[in-house]
Amino acid sequence: MDERQLRILRELGELGSVTAVAEALLVTPSAISQQLRLLQRSIPVPLTERQGRRLVLTDAGQALAGAAVEVETALARARHTVEGFLERPDAEVSVAAFHSAGAAFFPLLLAALAGPGKPAPRLADEDVPQEGFPRLTREYDVVLAHRLDHAPPWPDTVAVTTLLREPLDVAMPADHPLAAKRRVTPRDVADEPWITVHEGFPVLAVLDAIAAAAGRRVQLAHRINEFAVVAEVVAAGGGIALMPRWTMRPHPALVLRPLSGVRARRHIDALHRPERTARAAVRTVLAELRRAARTIQERDADAPAARETGRRGT
Repeated sequence: MDERQLRILRELGELGSVTAVAEALLVTPSAISQQLRLLQRSIPVPLTERQGRRLVLTDAGQALAGAAVEVETALARARHTVEGFLERPDAEVSVAAFHSAGAAFFPLLLAALAGPGKPAPRLADEDVPQEGFPRLTREYDVVLAHRLDHAPPWPDTVAVTTLLREPLDVAMPADHPLAAKRRVTPRDVADEPWITVHEGFPVLAVLDAIAAAAGRRVQLAHRINEFAVVAEVVAAGGGIALMPRWTMRPHPALVLRPLSGVRARRHIDALHRPERTARAAVRTVLAELRRAARTIQERDADAPAARETGRRGT
């Protein structure tokens, strides 16, 4: 077996098909199949099996794919040491984030890394469903991802640093009848028109929980992923919405009210492949992201008037 064969096996476990692996590695499906056959010849037990039209890993294949992570990490360290790149402090580091995380973290990260001798961040926005974030770690050194508090954990193929556990509050116009309440319940909000995300994005599951707790379906009036746009539509009277408490700027026409009776909180996590932290510049970026997360939370704690009136960041 060799490094390339192990990587193909690892990618097959993540992507689920020979065609998807071939597209990711920019080779033909037949080349992928040939490498899998060569790898299989060196292993006395089956590594893959057919499930319908899909090729999946057996238990032995999953175990070897997990070991491939350690192999790639070790080889990455060796290559970086030879190249003199491992401890280079000012290397380029690519960071992707979904929109509200990018708005909150990117300015703080740029400020922290300004000046000579610091990593050079290359920033990008990526608005994908929850299951799409781990795949982005093939393209970026660090990926800021979000998932609901009670959602399944990220796969073992990525390393995870939790930056924030951010409450999701109910956003409404300041003159809305529910704005007089300090907190709202599922029954309070179930009959309101809702502005929510597209299918596959984690915030939608909270609305399902609201509907279950209230005993009736909620009305989905508009589908908008970008929270800054959502805030404007709420302010214009288009409905109410779930909004993150810390990572969006306050909107003067809105108030946020905490939601009782359901778990409405998301994790903002930094995902990366384990071998990426062999680079000092990536470790520095992760440390600055953790520092930025503390700043974001402390910024909310330093605004008692906002907490008392409910005018939190939207």
